[in-house]
Amino acid sequence: MRLMRRSVVAIVLLAMGALGVAAPVRAQNPETLLPEQSAAKAKDLLQQALAALGGPAYLGVRDADCSARLSLFGHSGDLTGYDFIHDIWKFPDKNRTEYSKKGNVVDIYNGNQGWTLDRAGVAEASAVAVEDFQEQVKKDMDNLLRYRLKEEGMIFRYGGSDIVDLKQVEWVELVDRDRRTFRLALDGSTHLPVRYVVLTRNPSTRERTEEITYFSNYHVENGVQTPFQVTRERNGLKIFQAFYYGCKYNSGVSDDLFSRAALEKRWAETPKKKKK
Repeated sequence: MRLMRRSVVAIVLLAMGALGVAAPVRAQNPETLLPEQSAAKAKDLLQQALAALGGPAYLGVRDADCSARLSLFGHSGDLTGYDFIHDIWKFPDKNRTEYSKKGNVVDIYNGNQGWTLDRAGVAEASAVAVEDFQEQVKKDMDNLLRYRLKEEGMIFRYGGSDIVDLKQVEWVELVDRDRRTFRLALDGSTHLPVRYVVLTRNPSTRERTEEITYFSNYHVENGVQTPFQVTRERNGLKIFQAFYYGCKYNSGVSDDLFSRAALEKRWAETPKKKKK
């Protein structure tokens, strides 16, 4: 596999030369760097990524209001359908997702609490669902870049250069104190993230899980570079693919949206079918 990857890289670089495009300067070999040099290189690349994403505008995001069309996939990775979502965040751990154009199916998570609304009414989210949400927050790339880089025990490594989706990238690797491993592929020319890999291991079964998120079609929204196409895979199977219409940042989202009372209000306003 290593020889094959080197061959692909060589072909791409030769093609660039034939087109009159200068080949990138050979990056440092991460295996030759001392730990402190590797960490410094990784942190420098992360600062470039933060600047590319919008700098203070990106770091200053406190809430997000986005709309998208979602492609859904089953357990075998096959496409099962489409849905429209209205996704609202108040960072770091308040989320409200409304499904379908009517928005009568809603999931809300607020820290260690959660509720759901469907045609049967409002119900508490299961403990498993809340725990999964909290874990997803810890693994989320934006949460990592905005809030966790200065976290105690975080390890930084430079992962070297590579070709990803025919783009020259540089890899940065981070490991948190709970042994989650995060790997970011940063575009060599724009410095924007194009791929994000999270590796975790079940503490009981020791089974490893690999989640890969692909980012593309960036647009500037309120000064923030926003990927309008996001695809996620888990252990080689596609989970979802989102095509965004737009996002609004720092619009003053109210805390009241992320409460059971908000769902009870929506349920009371939802037209009910009359029983025959």
